[in-house]
Amino acid sequence: MSRPFRLPALLAAAGVTAAVLLPAPGASADPRVRPHAVLERADAIFEGAGDPAYRMDASMVLRDVFVARPTMDDAERFRAERLLARPTDRARDPYGDGYRAPSTRVCKGPVCVHYVPTTRDAPPSHAWVRTTLRVMRRVWDTEVRQLGYRRPPRDGRHGGDARFDVYLKDLGRQGLFGYCAPEYRVRGMKHVASGYCVLDNDFARSQYGVSPRVSLRVTAAHEFFHAVQFGYDFREDPWLLESTASWMEERVADDADDNRRYLRYGQVARPGTSLDRFDPAGFGQYGNWVFWEYLSQRFGNRVVRDVWEQASARPGSPDRFSVAALRHALADRGGLRATFARYAAALAQPARTFPEGAAWPRADIGTGRLGPHRRHARTRVRVNHLASHTIAVRPERGLRGGWRLHLRVDGPSRAAAPVATLQVVRRDGSVRTRPVALDRQGEGRVRVRFDADRVRKVLLTLANASTRYECRAGGPTYACRGVPQDQRKAFDVTARIRR
Repeated sequence: MSRPFRLPALLAAAGVTAAVLLPAPGASADPRVRPHAVLERADAIFEGAGDPAYRMDASMVLRDVFVARPTMDDAERFRAERLLARPTDRARDPYGDGYRAPSTRVCKGPVCVHYVPTTRDAPPSHAWVRTTLRVMRRVWDTEVRQLGYRRPPRDGRHGGDARFDVYLKDLGRQGLFGYCAPEYRVRGMKHVASGYCVLDNDFARSQYGVSPRVSLRVTAAHEFFHAVQFGYDFREDPWLLESTASWMEERVADDADDNRRYLRYGQVARPGTSLDRFDPAGFGQYGNWVFWEYLSQRFGNRVVRDVWEQASARPGSPDRFSVAALRHALADRGGLRATFARYAAALAQPARTFPEGAAWPRADIGTGRLGPHRRHARTRVRVNHLASHTIAVRPERGLRGGWRLHLRVDGPSRAAAPVATLQVVRRDGSVRTRPVALDRQGEGRVRVRFDADRVRKVLLTLANASTRYECRAGGPTYACRGVPQDQRKAFDVTARIRR
């Protein structure tokens, strides 16, 4: 993975023969991909130049280079091939990423680790090479054997044999932790590719700010999952690629807690930002691993794999775009609309839902107080698709004697998938949660006890669960490269207290 140097510490990671593999130019291309822009982004990352705040994950940039290559002219394709080259290709690499000394490798099980004994790319010791191999095997065991994901496609004899190849390089000077690159399209599977990974050669604390083993574990977990994803559909929406890779860090290195650094950019702290929003200059997509954590806690780890099976472009697979894959995976689990409503409500009180939620940042929630001298309030909020907004209402001190809070919601029509959830937080610490039924016009009413000696606050979470897009009409910002059809939908909320 790549990171901006201006952030204080690690931002996370991060029997087939060559005859069945084809180089990327055989893959179909998206006519909206601009090769020059893709190459310029890649140059900025691998040169370590430009504004450090504008750093995108190197794996995603290399994926974009791989996808755009069929549309490139000869000069651009030459640049692309050098970017996608392995370190053992040496002189082909324009950024010094090619090894400048003969390499060797150690292998065990399905993984080989390549390194050089001299030059600045050399690891600090052979013991560190063995540690890297051991960590990579553990990552493989967790992601492939335990969680059941498909192994990355074999690469024939590239790297020496068909085992998965990992290269050690001095990446810290470029602001990178590691990356995985798609390399060869599998014959008969136009959007499925083999790949390889490159990791920093020592993860020195002086460069990365934390223990080298922590950096290694989270980077290996995150980046190897990109290689797994390339075996499902390397063209899948980037928000899905990055958010699930960040979620995988929890499965492999839960105790590291490194991916908490992203939470202030994602829906935990910014619930009004769409779940499927991808920002190459930001980090929200990494912070949204919490969505997959919520699903896996509720339905088990398999639900995330089911989404990838729905998104898979392999023969006989559905090949759905990210949000459609999510919708189908949740169809027998209560549906996306109801699930998103519960998830959005959970974000209002993360400590109650997530085991580690008490240590997470909190979203700013607008709060109003009602009492004998102010019995009525009204507000309007606008909510983007796959996003939410929570309103809090508190009783004034001394409000006793059988008062009730009457809430009226006037949201968008049912076609826009509005949902509302009520949480009554009592003085004894208990919470009662229930959905607010909205009719076809998006209107709903609810009434709850509101005495100050019993109720601390009432939370109303308004969510927009729309998954309607005009696909391939936009860019990579949202799912299916589409334009969402239900942005900034208005919810009018009226609150009254009565005896």
